[in-house]
Amino acid sequence: MKLALLIWLLAAIVQDGRERRVRNGFVLTGAALALLAVALDLQPFGLRGPEVLLGGAVAFGGLLCFYAFGLMGAGDVKFAGALGLWVGMQPLLPIWVVASLLAGLHGLLWLVLQRWHVAPRLALALSGRPGDHGRRPRPIPLAAYLAVATIAFMASGLGT
Repeated sequence: MKLALLIWLLAAIVQDGRERRVRNGFVLTGAALALLAVALDLQPFGLRGPEVLLGGAVAFGGLLCFYAFGLMGAGDVKFAGALGLWVGMQPLLPIWVVASLLAGLHGLLWLVLQRWHVAPRLALALSGRPGDHGRRPRPIPLAAYLAVATIAFMASGLGT
């Protein structure tokens, strides 16, 4: 099931990177696969039901307040909850820290390029699409950065 998780994470990077949103069906598929892995005793990190449920709840709840203040999209929060079902609670803080640093660098680079027009194509790529249907534009693909940080966590071998 590590391969299923890796494919799901890579797809999240592509989807959020291109569209600046994570679709509900995609998040639900990831959550369902995570729960199926536990039920079939194929959980990639050897976690059990209560551990994954706690990870999902903490990840979702931890980012929900940022959504409530309009600081991130609902898709990022739901993606984090599904991600918590995969990894449990223990690696959430390092994953969040790495993802936040990447997102901060993205935002800083975007702001610099908005002010000094040295690389307009890069600035456009970093800004993402304008918001659809009256939504605010969300230039930072946090779900993609959460996925990148999780892949780094998996590659480090700390989860095994």
